[in-house]
Amino acid sequence: MSHSPATPSNTATQRLLKATRMLFAISAMAGTLAAQATSRTEPKPDWSTHDMPSQKGRIVLVTGGTSGMGYEDALALTRAGAEVIIAARNAERGREAIANIKQAVPEARVQFETLDLANLQSVRDLANRLQGRLPRLDVLINNAAIMSPPVRGVSADGYEMQLATNYLGHFALTGLLMPLLRKSDDARVVSLSSIAAGRASLNFDDLQAERSYDPFASYSQSKLAVLKWSIELQQRSDAAGWGIRSIAAHPGVAVTELIARGPGLDSEFGKQWAVERDLYHSAAQGALPTLYAATALEAVGGAYYGPTGDNEKRGPLGFAKMPPAAADRSNSATLWQLSERLTGVTYR
Repeated sequence: MSHSPATPSNTATQRLLKATRMLFAISAMAGTLAAQATSRTEPKPDWSTHDMPSQKGRIVLVTGGTSGMGYEDALALTRAGAEVIIAARNAERGREAIANIKQAVPEARVQFETLDLANLQSVRDLANRLQGRLPRLDVLINNAAIMSPPVRGVSADGYEMQLATNYLGHFALTGLLMPLLRKSDDARVVSLSSIAAGRASLNFDDLQAERSYDPFASYSQSKLAVLKWSIELQQRSDAAGWGIRSIAAHPGVAVTELIARGPGLDSEFGKQWAVERDLYHSAAQGALPTLYAATALEAVGGAYYGPTGDNEKRGPLGFAKMPPAAADRSNSATLWQLSERLTGVTYR
């Protein structure tokens, strides 16, 4: 049988067909996930902390719990009776957060642990301390993040700072805490993504932004990585019988210190934020998707929760839209294996 040589037009057509088939596959997978989500129990649109079941006897770790939504998570969970560990970099802010929580909840069981997610040795040190004294860990809330610093920073391990803080540090922490999580009767890992993930892609050719650094693109990529990892963690938990519910959430747009500490209030982004901030909701409202994922009996492993109004910037609680790049599992294993290599952490 003879074959005619490929012409430039034939090659272009084949590439177009391949790309079209890939887009259809991604759309189909996103549609399947959306269909699965709508067939599950929808959260009450007006769900609030008053709907939280008692968390008495539960042990919860919240990263970045000294301010913003992490603080609101810690406050609400202590009110519900949980023993809460706040893990963050600044010990002074940690003491202030604990004092404020105990003033609001005199019987609160809350403590502070030092953690720098951009330093993998710090992550290992925390995991070792907790394994030495906790009987188990029921909920891990991967909340801490930095957003769009104007100049590319590098972590203690040589990785781009946003990828290191928002994703790699949490990947490592979760893996190192797996033995404690697996001792829980209802272990949950709740990881914070962002609506920015919908505008992102994983650039494996320049994952660390060494050749070209765009602050917001790097932030978006880190939050897409969090979302893909959260879904993959649920798949692996199901396959291996780890018994963990891995759930992603995003806050919409909440008024926190993230802008001031990232691009800065004097930046163009910050100035626009200052004009629009009254349109968005509070840190306490932004924390609701996370708190639902961490406590609601109906919360589904592998799901993604967030506000559902105004392009998901705010509004009633519900299932968040899954970006096609997150639904596409074709490179999820690649991301996982790369993350293991970069962090030196293997899940067991």
